[in-house]
Amino acid sequence: MWRNYLTVGIRSLARSKAFALINVLGLALGLAACLLILLYVRYETSYDEWLPDSERIYQVQATWHEPGQPVAANQSSPAPVRDTIAGGLPQIEAVTVAQSGRLQIVRDGQPLYVDELYVDPSFFDIFQLEFIHGSPDTALPNVNSIVFTETEAIRQFGTTDALGKVVTERLGTSTFDYTVTGIIKDLPKNSHLKVATIARFNDEPPPEGRSWGAMGQHHYVKLRPGADVDAINAALPAWEKRVIPPQVMDGQTRTRADIMDLKLVPVADVHLGDAQQGAMTPGNDPRTIATFSIVALLILAMASINFINLSTARAGQRAREVALRKVLGASRSQLVTQFLSESILLVALALLIALAIVEIATPMLSAYLDIELAFDYFGSDGYFIPALGLLALVGLGGGLYPALYLSRFQPAKVLKANKSSADPEGSGRLRNILVVTQFAISIGLIVCTGVVYSQTRFVQTMDPGFEREGLIQVEGAWRFAEAGNSDAVKAEIARIPGVVGVARTGIGIVANNKSIQNIKTPGGETLGMGFYRVDPDFFPTMGMRLLGGRLLGERFANDLIVQPAEGAQGPSLEARGLNVVLNRKAAELIGFRDPAAAIGKPVQVGMNGTMMVPSTIVGVVENTRIRTARDEIEPLVFGYEPASTTQFIVRYRSAVPSQVMDGIRGVWSRFIPDIPFEGAFAEDLVAELYERERTRGTIFGGFAIMAVLISCLGLIGLASFTTERRTKEIGIRKVLGAKVRDIVRLLAWQFSKPVIIANLVAWPVAWWAMRDWLNTFDARIALTPGPFLFAGLLALGIALATVGSHAFRVARLNPIHALRYE
Repeated sequence: MWRNYLTVGIRSLARSKAFALINVLGLALGLAACLLILLYVRYETSYDEWLPDSERIYQVQATWHEPGQPVAANQSSPAPVRDTIAGGLPQIEAVTVAQSGRLQIVRDGQPLYVDELYVDPSFFDIFQLEFIHGSPDTALPNVNSIVFTETEAIRQFGTTDALGKVVTERLGTSTFDYTVTGIIKDLPKNSHLKVATIARFNDEPPPEGRSWGAMGQHHYVKLRPGADVDAINAALPAWEKRVIPPQVMDGQTRTRADIMDLKLVPVADVHLGDAQQGAMTPGNDPRTIATFSIVALLILAMASINFINLSTARAGQRAREVALRKVLGASRSQLVTQFLSESILLVALALLIALAIVEIATPMLSAYLDIELAFDYFGSDGYFIPALGLLALVGLGGGLYPALYLSRFQPAKVLKANKSSADPEGSGRLRNILVVTQFAISIGLIVCTGVVYSQTRFVQTMDPGFEREGLIQVEGAWRFAEAGNSDAVKAEIARIPGVVGVARTGIGIVANNKSIQNIKTPGGETLGMGFYRVDPDFFPTMGMRLLGGRLLGERFANDLIVQPAEGAQGPSLEARGLNVVLNRKAAELIGFRDPAAAIGKPVQVGMNGTMMVPSTIVGVVENTRIRTARDEIEPLVFGYEPASTTQFIVRYRSAVPSQVMDGIRGVWSRFIPDIPFEGAFAEDLVAELYERERTRGTIFGGFAIMAVLISCLGLIGLASFTTERRTKEIGIRKVLGAKVRDIVRLLAWQFSKPVIIANLVAWPVAWWAMRDWLNTFDARIALTPGPFLFAGLLALGIALATVGSHAFRVARLNPIHALRYE
């Protein structure tokens, strides 16, 4: 019997080749898009689940809520956590610390950096990484030992059999030797850890590295089996009050426990967590993942709508076939089984094509996103069972309604009326509802794609408050300050043809560091603000706009931050005072809406822990955006201290950019040839900053285009069916005098109404979704009617073009042939 069902199903498809092709192709594209998106979503939600005992491993995260500063959620936590948290919380089985760094070595005569993770000996007790050579028990016996990943070992030594080999780190004029004591397998890319080498953490950091304000490391704990993490997190505030010592600042006793909250976060939730500052690898937004999941379901729904629409439309043409089958003894259950088997056969064909598309597209999508997507059929993450579920769901959904209706036909009525077709009651309304739903999804996705593209473009090209074009940022300026030749290097760079400005700074064009200090206002309020060291050339080199007062300069003694050497004569910095420049946001927080009103006003600036330095505001500059467009503009205070700067900023004009970069590289190589040069154009830094946003936007747009294509395929099939069914009507209209344009207009209007209704459905939903998404940005575009009108007109144009071509072809038929049509 099943062989008979299969034979009939294949013959039915063969009789309607265009219908079968459109139905199968549209459904295959929808299934493939859905599977690809779900593959990506599964990857993003599986971070660090591969770790043994991952359910018991937690990262200690710190959230700072300092007055005057936006809330800062960090994946890092204060240095003393390592030595104090286990003693106060007995549910903790083990604690470890990890600090990101870079190994400076020379390979093939060229200096380069290698990512390094400094850890303590308990790291491998918590993170049970797989060793190829060596073992976790003997991996890090001392600070001279080092562990390589297999890829990095091959890159450095040409083999993974590298135990006992020595690698030399260049530290300026000195060197430091490491002995390889272990080789581990490469970590999967779906890990928040960034590892190429692992070295022993220095157990004797300097005093400033042991304070509760030292945030340069990550802490992890492994809980005992059955431990209640919610109870631990609830107990952490009281524990902080006990262990964080108070400090006296400006005559007041304060503790960091008042402005910092610690929390244990499951290691599997770090990648998609709220805390992304201080992350080793870029995280993702859970709302983005939820959006992609919704898009996957919407595309699947669109493909299913196409399938159901065309299935119900074509099923009505088999009324005579059903009647004859019943006359010859077929039962209703047999007819239902026949139609369902044909539906499942179509879905199976579409699914096979979809799986082929997914297998071909997965490596390309992985390469584009730089991730490791794996499409497996079997195993815990296999897609064989989900594919069978989709087969059953879509197959039953597309075949159940026509099967149940057609199997109810009374043979006598159908044969007596000589009907070859019969539309199910209400099927026209059903198809209209499905078309409206389909186009509403398409229009919504087009709107979202347009808004995402516009916002992504906006954040990369918006005015950051300084002149971004023509800037180069060079990392590592602190090395020259340490060597005492910073002025000489700056002068050499200034001589490069095309260079018009050179400055030293502690805050870059795109900043990834923070230096928050307490600022006491004239009214006595204490606020946390960013305090950064620069030299006087910083402001003109950056092209920052002066709003009031003056900039810092060499001519004013109190502009320079300098403490007399120990034993030397002269007033201390606290006694002498300091001049500072603020940005507009800092001046407004202090209480000066007019920048000019802030000039000459006294403030106190926190430095070196508890020291508060009396300072005078001598200038106010325009706000600058030094972080992402999602972050609020920061209140900034600038002080003149070249010795504490970390970067060079170079301004060039009327020159070939690559030649300027080569010139800077040449200067670098003359002064410190053993240290890798790190220079980047401002445009490249900004592009890198928004690379993930742009990539996700491109993928979202690609799937939106696929959704529109699926809609077009469905509309082509439905238009073909509708015009075919109305062939005799069209013939009669032509006999009665209707012109071709009248018939085309009639059919076009019929299909335009669902598109217009779809706009009314899609626009409010898309507006709400995009408003919510744009609100995650501090700098954002206005949500104008443009994308909505464009999406609506595009959908209407597609519908009219699709339907018009079919209508025009049928309207030109000879009325004689049309009236003979059955």
